[in-house]
Amino acid sequence: MIEPFQTTFAVNMTCEGCVKDISTSLNKLDGIKKVDVNLKDQLVFIEGTAPPSSIVTAIQNTGRDAILRGSGTTNSSAVCILETHSNAVSNKIRGLARMVQVSSNMTLVDLTINGLAPGHYYATIREAGDISRGAESTGGIWESLKNKVLGSDAAALPAEKEPRGIFGSVDVDDKGRGNVFLDRPVAIWELIGRSMVVSKSKEGPFRREDDNTLVGVIARSPGVWDNDKMVCSCSGKNVWQERQEQVKQGMA
Repeated sequence: MIEPFQTTFAVNMTCEGCVKDISTSLNKLDGIKKVDVNLKDQLVFIEGTAPPSSIVTAIQNTGRDAILRGSGTTNSSAVCILETHSNAVSNKIRGLARMVQVSSNMTLVDLTINGLAPGHYYATIREAGDISRGAESTGGIWESLKNKVLGSDAAALPAEKEPRGIFGSVDVDDKGRGNVFLDRPVAIWELIGRSMVVSKSKEGPFRREDDNTLVGVIARSPGVWDNDKMVCSCSGKNVWQERQEQVKQGMA
């Protein structure tokens, strides 16, 4: 059973009417346990098991935008920006995976895809975090017994149970969009620095010039109380300017 976890969102609000609209919309979602709206700081704090993508949609349905500012607690959250390494396309970013650890051995993954060809795709965690050649250089599936045995000995191995590195699958529709909410028996610290691959092939081999194979390195992201900055120190852009760029790329 999934344990409740915390998420916090920045939301443009102007009055108590905004607070009421947002609270009403969120409380209609399955898995919402508690909603706390701070009008002064323009923040919405949520506790429950609803995926962040569903929360964003519920807020957007009130006519307002939302930005995920953090989830879980310190050192329990991660993010992976997924992109194609194909030189045939200009908009390379086509996916985003948000991860939050909700218990000692359970992590939830909110995977969003935009811009791939329609079809069934697999999301896997790879042994290496080397994406210099795209998915080609990421190694085998993480915690696969076959990856640890070389040569003819590998063929003699008994059938293995599914490696923890096989996270699940996502269906992409005719508009190139897909979203799935996965849970896997892993801890965030085990994933940091590894890569995630989203592809129509679970095992590979992968081709760098395949526009429909995505790859990214998993990195830590702020916990629910760890990210209160509103302006990026490197770009000088505020979170809403960065949000507009994400929307243009179809990743919001």
